[in-house]
Amino acid sequence: MQGDTADTGQVSRRAFWTGAISIGLVNIPVRVAIMVKEHTIPFRLLHKKDGQPVRYERVCTRDNEVVPWEEIVRGFEVREGEYIVIEKGEIEAIRPESDRRIRIDRFIRVLSVDPVYFDRTYLLLPDGPADAYALLRDTFRSMGKAGIGRITLRTKEYPVLVREYSDALIITTLHYPDEVTDPGKVAELSGIPVPGKKEISLAEKIVTDLSGEFEIAEYHDTYRERIELLISSKMAGRTYHVEKPKVAEVRDLMSALEETLARLKAPADGVK
Repeated sequence: MQGDTADTGQVSRRAFWTGAISIGLVNIPVRVAIMVKEHTIPFRLLHKKDGQPVRYERVCTRDNEVVPWEEIVRGFEVREGEYIVIEKGEIEAIRPESDRRIRIDRFIRVLSVDPVYFDRTYLLLPDGPADAYALLRDTFRSMGKAGIGRITLRTKEYPVLVREYSDALIITTLHYPDEVTDPGKVAELSGIPVPGKKEISLAEKIVTDLSGEFEIAEYHDTYRERIELLISSKMAGRTYHVEKPKVAEVRDLMSALEETLARLKAPADGVK
């Protein structure tokens, strides 16, 4: 039965934004839900003396008194130590159209946006009848296209890429150009030498030998796994021995390239 997580393994996603994708006169009601969930170890900061959690409080810098949430307002510093207060109603009054509508400005090739501009990716869910949702999804898939528009999440407006992925529509917020550093303007990158032909030839051979298909399932968070093992060992009263990584031997570039290539070819050459 659809929606029965026990039988189908399907999961429900709680939306944190509700609105519509707008393409001309076509409106596609959607909800935005979390798609990417990072797995981290939730450490707490403790007082070393007694092992108890440390609490952070909102303390006024003038009178050192704790300020309750209902007395907190937003402010912008115009000069050092001088602020203007921005009221919540003023912010609400100037919220852009993209606060409740993702207006698609144009359609582009899916791969035409450099990944350096990618911020976060969310799942788009149909909010009501899914006919228009399915039509846009299948059109994107058949044409290899994506939509560029805008969305406002919390207190920021983002450019967004709307595309098809794994039989669904997803939305990726993008960074603005002035948020991405131009490497051409970084001083440390201005004097990098041009590699010699022999070095390039060896490097290309190494890349060729290590080339293959992308398989994200081959990667897992070994650091988190070691942290979890450390925690379980401590809970069980066992000593966890940490092996420090070996310091890599410093070699000149040519010898490092040649030895790397030799090691890559050795297993293949040994096969009868």
